[in-house]
Amino acid sequence: MSLGRHRYARRMRSRRVLSVALSLFVLSLSACGGDQDAPSKGTDDSATPTPAATSAAAGECSYTKDSPAAKKAELPPAKPLTADKLTVATNRGDITVTFKPDPAPCTVSSFVSLAKQGYFDNTKCHRLVPGFVLQCGDPSATGTGGPGYRFNDELKGNETYRAGTVAMANAGPNTNGSQFFIMLADSGLPPQYTVFGSVDDAGLKVARAIEKDGNGPDGVVPAKAVVIKSVS
Repeated sequence: MSLGRHRYARRMRSRRVLSVALSLFVLSLSACGGDQDAPSKGTDDSATPTPAATSAAAGECSYTKDSPAAKKAELPPAKPLTADKLTVATNRGDITVTFKPDPAPCTVSSFVSLAKQGYFDNTKCHRLVPGFVLQCGDPSATGTGGPGYRFNDELKGNETYRAGTVAMANAGPNTNGSQFFIMLADSGLPPQYTVFGSVDDAGLKVARAIEKDGNGPDGVVPAKAVVIKSVS
């Protein structure tokens, strides 16, 4: 085999190994029924799912009781709650989320309801993927906790995930709970995660300062604890 062919074969083997590793990583997330996650950074974005119907098409939202709550929370009302923005106050600085209620009224309503109940207060952001996402919203800080209810995706099929986008983490279609993630960089993710808001430049700066510190020894949680003190 010539040197050029040898290098080509070596590159192809490396790509196959990387592809298999990424596939196994994504499968490991979906295999854990309670886990709610954004996909791995290298997830294939070629598949476009069929958009789900908006839960509030008839002016009402539907929330279904699920597994035991990581922290007690009441079901959001059927009539969607509204808000322009909320401030997520953390020990690392404030992150203001401006909502997009038009495409995701039930998601915004759930987030507002949980915030009013103090559900996010004194909880830790449990997952950081530098160059990709910061994930929060699980009081148990394990990646498996939720509010004790779930609700449907609100997808149009043309969602984009640019830096600063705020979207729901999930464990598969229509399994939204309380976990959400902030995009740290532009990504070509497939439209499988309900987008319900965005953070401003100041908030993204806070998130990127957290990103800069990197991960802790387990390679998952932020190196320095990120605690949501309140959402108001």
